[in-house]
Amino acid sequence: MNNKWKVFLVDDHQIVRDGIRSLIEDANDIFIIGEAGNGEEMLSMLDSAQPDIILLDISLPGMNGIELIPIIKEKYPQMRVLILSMYNADDYIFNSVRAGANGYLPKNSSKAELLEAIRKICDGNDYFGEEVHKVIVNSYISMAKDDKSPDKKQQLSLRELEILKLFAEGYSNKYIADKLFISVRTVESHKNHIMQKFGFKSTVELVKYAIRHKIVEL
Repeated sequence: MNNKWKVFLVDDHQIVRDGIRSLIEDANDIFIIGEAGNGEEMLSMLDSAQPDIILLDISLPGMNGIELIPIIKEKYPQMRVLILSMYNADDYIFNSVRAGANGYLPKNSSKAELLEAIRKICDGNDYFGEEVHKVIVNSYISMAKDDKSPDKKQQLSLRELEILKLFAEGYSNKYIADKLFISVRTVESHKNHIMQKFGFKSTVELVKYAIRHKIVEL
């Protein structure tokens, strides 16, 4: 069994990458082989880096983390992907799993849990943090109790979730468009699609949905 696991970090915040690096550097069986601030940069480096596992953020400039997972898996099927995210909403978790993630951890996880997740995933297992596991279980229980619940739903896409979160946090369409590298018209189109999907009559209902499902915190 390999006892030296090579890790590649992908996060658009240098301070986050530095923090993860500091958590890992004392482990004698895990080391950082490379890092990138966005998906395009990461993809240009994977051929030479050849990591065992990629620690991948969801919210990235350009392509987001969930959009990147199938690309990674198609070109490098041997590489494993652990999502590290500040988002614990069930939509983010389920979309990550559907895309092919091997694990999901919130960014407030402990050093011990991060190292455990890396080792287990590199050994061929999937790993989901305790908080994430609770979200998954509670979601399935909720759906089982009420098959007609709107939360059994047509799942929101990751782009819709990103736009919903930013809108619920009070940002303008222009700010959201600039942050996500899309047009204002595309932002408006996504918002309208979300409202149509759930039958919302006003943007207030949109914000209430985001709060109720912990997509945004009060």
